[in-house]
Amino acid sequence: MRIICVDDYDEMSKKAANIVASQIILKPDSILGLATGATPLGMYKYLVKTYKDGHIDFEQVKTFNLDEYYGLDKENKQSYYYYMHENFFKFINISKESVNIPNGMAKDIYQESLEYERKIRQCGGIDLQVLGIGRNGHIGFNEPDIKFEALTHMVNLDEQTINDNSRFFDSMEDVPTKAISMGIKTIMHARKILLLASGKEKADAIYGAIYGKITPKLPASVLQLHPDVMFIVDKEAASKLNLEKINEVYL
Repeated sequence: MRIICVDDYDEMSKKAANIVASQIILKPDSILGLATGATPLGMYKYLVKTYKDGHIDFEQVKTFNLDEYYGLDKENKQSYYYYMHENFFKFINISKESVNIPNGMAKDIYQESLEYERKIRQCGGIDLQVLGIGRNGHIGFNEPDIKFEALTHMVNLDEQTINDNSRFFDSMEDVPTKAISMGIKTIMHARKILLLASGKEKADAIYGAIYGKITPKLPASVLQLHPDVMFIVDKEAASKLNLEKINEVYL
């Protein structure tokens, strides 16, 4: 595990974009696992700039998103399909066929989940998985107490997650209570993992993910078992860490 502590959100975003860009330069046909929410928005902005400056090419890249709200169609402005296209995909040269996002309107979620896993395997697995982290320690939409062996599946969102996501919706009644998410096992199969965190509200989750007992009660704690994982955290998110006790810290 490597921890990079930076001053603020903007620096976190730049470093994350540089790592993703380097992955693409070294392996132009990379399979990327992508995240949504507020945290990676800055990373996507810098990746778009890097592309427009001519430093990276997405023509051979394939992507798999972590999750999607259940019951929201692609045109819904709060869907993650809409988020990805409006904030990233429409600005780069990636084909529609290379973009994979769970179908939140699937009639058979079990079959949708199996098909998503099949597509990932067919591509040879994810080379680099980008993650955020919830205040309750969730990664993807894998809430506390979800089994580590879970693959892509339907999840019931915790009250904490619903409350956190309500800021993006007009009312609490509009906030989805279910989602389709890659499972912990799916995430852990990625060759490399990059987790981003910004803000004081993430400090407890980051502390638990790095120092805490490995337990489904804090899903991100399982990352301690991954052979190639990097955390990029700003000072506020890292405020409860004792950086001197971390083996490999890049300041």
